Amino acid sequence: MSGNYYKGNEVSCCIKYFIFGFNILFWLLGMALVAIGLWAWSEKGVLSNISSITDLGGLDPVWLFMVVGGVMFILGFAGCIGALRENTFLLKFFSVFLGIIFFLELTTGILAFVFKDWIKDQLNLFINNNIRAYRDDIDLQNLIDFTQEYWDCCGAFGADDWNLNIYFNCTDGNPSREKCGVPFSCCTKDPAEDVINTQCGYDIRAKPDSEQKDYINVKGCVPQFEKWLQDNLTLVAGIFIGVALLQIFGICLAQNLVSDIEAVRASWVPPPLSMRRLPPQSSKKASAYYS
Repeated sequence: MSGNYYKGNEVSCCIKYFIFGFNILFWLLGMALVAIGLWAWSEKGVLSNISSITDLGGLDPVWLFMVVGGVMFILGFAGCIGALRENTFLLKFFSVFLGIIFFLELTTGILAFVFKDWIKDQLNLFINNNIRAYRDDIDLQNLIDFTQEYWDCCGAFGADDWNLNIYFNCTDGNPSREKCGVPFSCCTKDPAEDVINTQCGYDIRAKPDSEQKDYINVKGCVPQFEKWLQDNLTLVAGIFIGVALLQIFGICLAQNLVSDIEAVRASWVPPPLSMRRLPPQSSKKASAYYS
């Protein structure tokens, strides 16, 4: 036997392979999200013209896939390889990175609770910016349509917010067929219709306000989102608490594994001379030295 050996301390195989198995799922899912994002950008021609990433006035939903997928990929890689190779640097990086994310989530939650009115204003501004860019990106368009259909809403605070879009505004110089209208996702659902009428919102805002509510959802998405949060407060709180507990659990496991690895390394001692394999000449010199 050559080299160092240890006795007494061992690395927990359960913790090691639990961290490895859990993080390899995150790693693969992160790669999948990044791949979907790159594919979406490729389909839209963004990869052939990188400068077009900043041209969109609103939110490109592909960024959500890229950012979330990138974070999951980095975390999964550090946790997976760190646990498998017993690399304390990667495990510590995993713990610190996960701790930073937890701290940011906690800070965001506290600020959102304290500065409710400011958050509402920023949400209104965000939605209006995306309304302006509704026709500029198909992914953004689908995201807005999904939001308005899911929450039965129209615009940030009402249907008139669609005046911000050049295709839907009611100005005399607007040549668009969609002038003074709203997207089909604002229309009230008719259970009898099997096919979506994409022209149901045409000219609808030219009608009196009292008639509009018979055809479209007149409530804004910001108040509808607030109502949804109040109605599902227990579910939302449960999800946030569950995610937070998983993050804390992951940090504790990683730190426990780091402690085991460092304890094992600290217990390494040089083997006795009698157990070392030395070349014949070196063995004679060692024997003469110790005799």
